[in-house]
Amino acid sequence: MTQDEILSVPDLVKLSDTRLGGYLRWLEDERDLVFGDYDALWRWSVGDLDGFWSSIWSYFGVRAHTPPRAVLGRRAMPGAEWFPGATLNYAEHAVGLPEDRDRTAVAAYSQTRPRIELTFGELGDQVARARASLRRLGVRRGDRVVAYLPNIPETLVAFLATASLGAIWAGCAPEFGPRAVVDRFAQLEPTVLLTVAGYRYGDRDIDRRAQVAEIRAALPTLRHTVHVPYRDGSGDATPGALGWDDLLAGPADPGFEPVPFDHPLFVLFSSGTTGRPKAIVHCHGGILIEHLKNHALSWDLRPGDRMLWFSTTAWMLWNAQVSALLLRASIVMIDGNPLYPDLTAQWRLAAETGATLVGVSPGYVMACRKQGVRPAGEFDLSALRQLGVAGSPLPAEGFRWVARQFGDQVLLNVGSGGTDVCSGLLQGGPMQPVRAGAISGPCLGVAARAYDPQGEAIVHELGELVITEPMPSMPVGFWDDPDGSRYRAAYFQHYPGVWRHGDWVRFAPEGHCVVAGRSDATLNRGGVRLGTAEFYAVVENIPGIEDSLIVHLEDPDGGNGELLLFVAAPQGLDDALRRRITQDLRDALSPRHVPDAIVAIPAVPRTRTGKKLEVPVKHILLGASADQVASSDALTDPDALAAIADYARRRRTHPAEPTS
Repeated sequence: MTQDEILSVPDLVKLSDTRLGGYLRWLEDERDLVFGDYDALWRWSVGDLDGFWSSIWSYFGVRAHTPPRAVLGRRAMPGAEWFPGATLNYAEHAVGLPEDRDRTAVAAYSQTRPRIELTFGELGDQVARARASLRRLGVRRGDRVVAYLPNIPETLVAFLATASLGAIWAGCAPEFGPRAVVDRFAQLEPTVLLTVAGYRYGDRDIDRRAQVAEIRAALPTLRHTVHVPYRDGSGDATPGALGWDDLLAGPADPGFEPVPFDHPLFVLFSSGTTGRPKAIVHCHGGILIEHLKNHALSWDLRPGDRMLWFSTTAWMLWNAQVSALLLRASIVMIDGNPLYPDLTAQWRLAAETGATLVGVSPGYVMACRKQGVRPAGEFDLSALRQLGVAGSPLPAEGFRWVARQFGDQVLLNVGSGGTDVCSGLLQGGPMQPVRAGAISGPCLGVAARAYDPQGEAIVHELGELVITEPMPSMPVGFWDDPDGSRYRAAYFQHYPGVWRHGDWVRFAPEGHCVVAGRSDATLNRGGVRLGTAEFYAVVENIPGIEDSLIVHLEDPDGGNGELLLFVAAPQGLDDALRRRITQDLRDALSPRHVPDAIVAIPAVPRTRTGKKLEVPVKHILLGASADQVASSDALTDPDALAAIADYARRRRTHPAEPTS
């Protein structure tokens, strides 16, 4: 951890102009609470849950149809009861207020069709019309509406219309194959499916009519299918489906069904690389109040701002992106290849749209650094105030590159959270310093700690990331888990009453931290735990290495086991590159980090949300087949596991031969 390399410190003058600064003034004026630094504010936010979350409710003016009887009726985890008695509706907060009618809500960019813009007024009208049609189709509170749609305005409209009825939403991106979609949607027994028949990805036309037909046939509970015309050309219809224009053709119904705080809003799915994906149920109130807090106080979104963060509809960041509307900010929706026609496409779009918050992946940052991209020098990014980075750990060199590009103009906000809470757990913000290679600290309201195996809090050491106090956006449960046993086993079995997130983290006494990878993929070599992210930060900074994946095969007799490093090296893996990898790992980390074998593969297997498949790869090396450990439909490259499986076969067939 690079604790001493501080790249930026909070600017008190700038802080006063942020949403967090306004919130601090409100706390002083309304609650007589004064906090001199972020640590004091955070400690209050996790020590006085009633005080903190009631302040979020009041400060952001949550509109309830009936008021809550309390903030926290029941505190236990799992089973915390937030704002009992309150009724509200997420969609009512997302469509804006009457004074927002002429403000831009959506700017949609696609490689399939021309740009589309919607004002809040136009968005609200379309939501009201779609709501009325869904009612005519028989959709009622608690029904499930699912979408095989890209990141386009129609998806947003359909989601908000579904939520306005108290029905439950779930989405999959159209690049998912039928098996992956059915594995998810069939669990919910949906009544309505929305689809496109194809789309354009970069310069390629993708036809999905056969996939749509297979999905429809595998969902027996469907009563209606709605076709969204998206790709040009004849035959772009879905047989027997209602057209999108027909859905919007009738009279509007601008109402919003009041639902309890914990009423299901949408279902997000785990990656599905091992077994059936978990169907994680999030609620109206939890997502509303968490995203108001996160998007304003950490991301600093204000009315009139513009958020650009590439996501597909299968990733929780799509849901987080939609919630920018709660702050009366607009969203830039991107569909297609985000790297087309070249690596600068997202920076160019940020300049064109005047984005104030841009979100990117660590891989994108490092690719721009490797290729010498100069975003601030090449494009007018004068509106940009914050650069968000999430999805996996960002190496220290990525922090330094951002600092060199933007200086003090842009706050780098590196975060870590996930589908499980549909938000961030660890993150930065206007009140925290930025240190190279480290996340600034826990988010407000998130009682994050590192635990050792005995359940004791630790610092300066790798431990399990845990949450010791409830959060409103923790799931209300898993779908089809009536007794809650699967939900408890997923998060609360290891440390009863404490949320175990599944990440491996190291905290410093000052609060900043480093996420070292998934704890189920953490390497245990000779009794010493090694985080996978530490390997990747070194290896993927080496010229000639495009991507990498590390796996440790334990020795049942307690020895060091075998450490295997797979690398995607487009120009080839020769002896000189092997020596460079070995030496850099030895110098930057330790001799214990030097792999026993370095294996070249065409591509690192990843889920469609970008996660490396460390655990499935390990299972293949231990004898499982590729089909057993991962659904190919859930992978970015369905063939990526083939090279791993071939390597595993060679190891078993000819164990004495070198396979690296």
